[in-house]
Amino acid sequence: MKLEQARAMVDAVIEAAPGPLSVYVADDHGELVAAATMDGAAPDTRLNARRKAYTAARSDARSTTELAAKVADDPVELASFDPEFTFFRGGVAAFEDGRRVGAVGVSGLPGEEDERLARAAILGAGLRLE
Repeated sequence: MKLEQARAMVDAVIEAAPGPLSVYVADDHGELVAAATMDGAAPDTRLNARRKAYTAARSDARSTTELAAKVADDPVELASFDPEFTFFRGGVAAFEDGRRVGAVGVSGLPGEEDERLARAAILGAGLRLE
């Protein structure tokens, strides 16, 4: 994940957001590349955005939504994940040339809106969703 791509994703999410939120862009290890919290966003949105990006960057799923669906009926598998993982919607992996290069986590709006903003930001930065 290049810094320019991460900053473009942060800017895209902030510009398109219909309300206050936090956005976190992580590299393929789940580590911070760029982030922002809008004025008025609840403090917990920072942690949630970070955990969403971390989960999407480090798991084998393309999104936190996909991962949650994958383990929904298996409490043992659900309990075996990294304790930093989250299954809230809004974490989406970014790919370049078929390789996961990082992820975006958005938090502060309903989950489907968080995820929509993350997906649009990835595509807008010239990356792919798979």
